[in-house]
Amino acid sequence: MLLVLAVCAAPVVASYFAYYVIRPESHRSHGDLIEPQRPIPALTAESLQGKPVPLPSLKDQWLLVSVSGGACNDNCEKNLYLQRQLRESLGKDKDRVDWVWLIDDRTEVRPELQAVVAQATVLRVNAAQLSQWLAPASGSSLHDHLYLVDPMGNWMMRFPSVEPRDVKAAGNIKRDLERLLRASASWDTAGRPPR
Repeated sequence: MLLVLAVCAAPVVASYFAYYVIRPESHRSHGDLIEPQRPIPALTAESLQGKPVPLPSLKDQWLLVSVSGGACNDNCEKNLYLQRQLRESLGKDKDRVDWVWLIDDRTEVRPELQAVVAQATVLRVNAAQLSQWLAPASGSSLHDHLYLVDPMGNWMMRFPSVEPRDVKAAGNIKRDLERLLRASASWDTAGRPPR
């Protein structure tokens, strides 16, 4: 009889032990969640070739966004490199994420940089209008961060500035992206549906 009682009580005792002694660790995202989420505004951006592009047309894909001027200083180059590396590191899921560079001035982009961002979506957007949508963390500039927009068109996460050689921080961002892609796998597919 004692053996039957021990077998029946074992799962309950084990659950209390796991909860109160082992203490499961909480999961923390590397990026800052944006509450409330902010939808893509009805702005018209411009491609490097001068063609108008409605910003909401970028919806239906995850967007990994950076913002800078066309001169693209060291911080800009670092963010563009990180965006490309993060996207490529997603393997088969990389086609679910668009690499987006929003240029907030009229400065021409160097030809050698245009070749580097050939796979990215590069658009010029009015700086004042852009700052109504995206916002930096306190004490930072809009140019310091990477921004994540979900396929429904909502800006939902902001990642802190990361040095290219900071493998741990880049790995943390990648883990956040992988979790989101895994969670959305049932309803989000690669590519945008035909309009």
